[in-house]
Amino acid sequence: MPEFQPGLVHIRTPTYKRPEALARALRSMIDQTWPHWVCDVYDDDPGQAARIVVEELGDPRIRYTANAPQLFASRNIDQCFSADNPHGAEFFCVVEDDNFILPEFCAANIALTRALKVEIVLRNQFIEEASGTARAWLSADGVLDGLFTEGLYAAADFRLSMLAGIGVSNGGLFWSVRARSPLEIGYPCTATLQEYLRTYSIAEPVYVAMEPLAVWAENGEQTTRNSELSANYLRRELDLKRAVQALRQKIWSEATVAQRASFMTDARFTAPIAVRANHVGKALVGEGLYAYVPPTEALRLRARGLAIRLLGRLTPDFADFVASRDKLHRTAARA
Repeated sequence: MPEFQPGLVHIRTPTYKRPEALARALRSMIDQTWPHWVCDVYDDDPGQAARIVVEELGDPRIRYTANAPQLFASRNIDQCFSADNPHGAEFFCVVEDDNFILPEFCAANIALTRALKVEIVLRNQFIEEASGTARAWLSADGVLDGLFTEGLYAAADFRLSMLAGIGVSNGGLFWSVRARSPLEIGYPCTATLQEYLRTYSIAEPVYVAMEPLAVWAENGEQTTRNSELSANYLRRELDLKRAVQALRQKIWSEATVAQRASFMTDARFTAPIAVRANHVGKALVGEGLYAYVPPTEALRLRARGLAIRLLGRLTPDFADFVASRDKLHRTAARA
């Protein structure tokens, strides 16, 4: 076991054939006001394009690993959420190669964990529109602005955010070695589904910090993070929607009567009522939906939900995952 190093941040960076973007991400670490960090770069490129970037930067805190065999995008990202602690670090985060962090990211998150005695912070991120192009620009708002307000969320309340949006954003998570929530998913699925599954994995309070101190790249046309798992886009999307539907149904079934009654108007979530109604309706839950949308809209949402349930597929791995996290939630609730 490596010697524990208080204050050390272990940054994990998955990368694949984006040397220019990777160099920017790594430079953003070098620019941190908190100097006590180490970064492991996991290169999924058989040609090892990232090796040259790491060598040219010449910072001993940045270590290079070539994936062998190739993991492909979703598994490469998922391994970055492993509970392994090879450097004896106290804190952890993931910075994908096309994203980057602002200078106060580590210092501000550490300050929150210590002041509030929480082990997971979800940090807001600016959105880089048209990322990877000459016309890229940063949004004025963050990815969490349409979902959360600043504050501490109990685990069950945080999981309920999946009925208002996606919940977790990989690049916004910052956690300590003391966190009890298992963030590595551990079975083959798309990187997008992994974020929903991480939301469901939360088993302890989470502090949502709304000041954006990281940047998430909007580059849907360029990314290949989901492509290796299915050549059939429609099939992949239907299966994703079915899994999300099942997760939302599970979260709703676990919610208290009071949580269900207040969800549509809960001011801690900033998603518009129409957005909440959309997710609730397609999940085939929400007994009071008709109070917030016209009956014809409620029927349309229910019809879409029924189509997703009919056409989408759930895997045995998904069922095993939900069962494992469900057991964790029950254990945490008794603690």
